[in-house]
Amino acid sequence: MYQYAFEKLDVWQKAKILTTLVYKIVKKYPNEERFILISQSVRSASSITANIAEGSARITAKDQAHFYTIAYSSTVELLNHIIIAKELNYITNEDYLESREKIEQVTYGINNLRKGTLAQPSQRSKPSQLSKPSKPSQPI
Repeated sequence: MYQYAFEKLDVWQKAKILTTLVYKIVKKYPNEERFILISQSVRSASSITANIAEGSARITAKDQAHFYTIAYSSTVELLNHIIIAKELNYITNEDYLESREKIEQVTYGINNLRKGTLAQPSQRSKPSQLSKPSKPSQPI
């Protein structure tokens, strides 16, 4: 099975672990938060991996960096939701600290990915390269 470039990224793998952790943690929230804090937490967590993946498929470094910035912002949004959940005693201190640690790893990785993307010229110069999914040319 072909593995896409984003699947090989360490930061995407860490973000995926963070996302699955969030899905497990929100199961502990009260049912009345189903359409509020649970929904917002899951959406922001899912947005992290989705934007890293989408960014990796963009042609220009500037466009890629834009999606990595969105992924970073979604990670910070998730941190906000985790802090609120902790304040409301929806999660344990252990869950909070584990989430916070993973969030810090992901924000650090996204920041490095974005900087690295902007520091090098895009290796994709022809749109025709996009039609060859078996050998995509990625700048990362």
